[in-house]
Amino acid sequence: MHVRNRLVFPPVALSKATPQGDATDYHRKHYARIAAAGVGLVIVEHSYVSPEGRMEAAQLALDDDARIDGLATLAKVIRAEGASAAIQLAHAGPKAQPAAPLAPVGPSAVQHPAGGPPPCEMATAEVEALVECFVSAAKRAVAAGFEVVEIHAAHGFLLSCFLSPLTNRRTDAYGGDLDRRVRAHVEITRAVRAAVGGGVAVIVRLGVDDRLPGGVTLDEGVAAASRLVEAGADAIDVSGGLCGSRPADLTGQGFFVPHAEAVKRRVKVPVIGVGGVTEAAAARRFVLEGRVDAVAVGRHLVAHPEWAREVLG
Repeated sequence: MHVRNRLVFPPVALSKATPQGDATDYHRKHYARIAAAGVGLVIVEHSYVSPEGRMEAAQLALDDDARIDGLATLAKVIRAEGASAAIQLAHAGPKAQPAAPLAPVGPSAVQHPAGGPPPCEMATAEVEALVECFVSAAKRAVAAGFEVVEIHAAHGFLLSCFLSPLTNRRTDAYGGDLDRRVRAHVEITRAVRAAVGGGVAVIVRLGVDDRLPGGVTLDEGVAAASRLVEAGADAIDVSGGLCGSRPADLTGQGFFVPHAEAVKRRVKVPVIGVGGVTEAAAARRFVLEGRVDAVAVGRHLVAHPEWAREVLG
């Protein structure tokens, strides 16, 4: 697919959905405003693929066909402004706050580094069923008119927890060495790629570094990215793992760009870099120097959408 430029608006949660997870007029105005600023790819915020993966009450949903019409209005306003429309498919895992009687689930019953009670360990059959949750959500996204789906595997969400040895203590096919810890990612990516067809791009937002002792290292993250490309990922959107999107020990412009650059040296698909970018010169430099293929800017564009024109020249 062709995207009009290399500026990406990444998923930034608005927490403005209805109790059912439907998009509202607030979402429509927000995403139209971002797309109209000139951004090439707009990725709608994390949308849960199953009820137990819901992170908060006001989160967008992709777990039911009834959500399609509302999300279609978001895809429409984004495309109408000339941007390409994407949406992120997510399962919050241990970070979820599902409605009772559901409980948060994870790869293992160990406490998440961010705190909270240990999740319920998923049975092997539940992990296998997770693939279909992502596939069904991806099909709904396509039915709503999105041209790109992004699989959320970063920031301590469920797939991020599967990748990390800190939160994955399983002894079945989904735990142990890297190939087993990334197996759920691979199965989901392969299945989503097959389900959406060749006209839709599949991105994986991958947490390539936990930045915690005993967690996922950058070398492991790069290897995982390579496996996901082999499984059918059309691009890798590089971010943090259990450390989240804004780790306290990383500062400066594009603080995850070095991580993205390491991934780019390994894979042959576009790589997106991110991390506190607020300076137009820095964003352009990251691309012109070949360190990344595109730059994602979230919070700064929310506050200053006109900045897009400055960076795009």
